[in-house]
Amino acid sequence: MEQEIASQVVGLGGSTDFTLLSLFLRADFVVKSVIIILIAASIYSWALIFDKYRLFKKINNSILDFENKFWKAKSAESFDNNLPAKSADPAVLIFRSAMNELRKTRSKSSAVQVARVERVLEISTDNQVKIIEKNFTYLATIGATAPFIGLFGTVWGIMNSFQSIAISRNTSLAIVAPGIAEALFATALGLLAAIPAVIAYNKFNNDTKNYTSRLENFSKRFISII
Repeated sequence: MEQEIASQVVGLGGSTDFTLLSLFLRADFVVKSVIIILIAASIYSWALIFDKYRLFKKINNSILDFENKFWKAKSAESFDNNLPAKSADPAVLIFRSAMNELRKTRSKSSAVQVARVERVLEISTDNQVKIIEKNFTYLATIGATAPFIGLFGTVWGIMNSFQSIAISRNTSLAIVAPGIAEALFATALGLLAAIPAVIAYNKFNNDTKNYTSRLENFSKRFISII
C-alpha cells in the first residue's frame, strides 16, 4: 500500500516510459501548469520573433529604396507627390510629416521653419521607433522569467520525489526517477523558451538602433537642404 502511495506521488507506477508526452501526463497539477505556461510562452515568443524578423527585413529594404529615390528626385515636393498614398513605411511617414510642417511654415522665417521641421522629424522618428519596438518587452520578460518558472517546476518535482521516499521509506531509483525526470523536463522547457527570446531581443534591439541611426542621418541631411 505504501509503495502504491509513493508511486502516485511521483506520478509513475513502475513505468519506464520517459517520452515527453508521458512526462507531462504523469506530472501533477502544479508541474503541468508550469509546463503549459512555458509552452505557451515559447509559442508566443517564436510568433513575435518571426513577426519582427519580417518587419525588419521589410523596413531595411524599403529604407534603401526610399533613400535612393529621394536623392534622385528633382525636388522634395515631387518626390512626396510620387509616394504611395497609404504607405505604412516608417521612413515615408516621417518624411511626410516633415513635408506637411514645411508647407505650413512657408510664411515663417527660415530659422523658425527649420526649427519646427526639425522638431517634427524628432517626434515622428520617436513615434515610429516606438511602434517598431512594440512587444520587445514581452521577449525580455520571457527571457528573464522562463528559467525561474522552469526552476519552480523543478523544485516542485524534486519535492514530490523526496515525499515519495519519505512515504515508502524506499530510496530505490525507480521511486525517485520519475519525479526527477518531470522536474528536469520543466527546467528544459524554461531554457527552451528563454534562450531564443534573449537572443532575439538582443538582435532586434541592435537592428532598431541601426535603423534609428539611418532615420536620424536622413533627417539631418534633409534639414541641411531646406
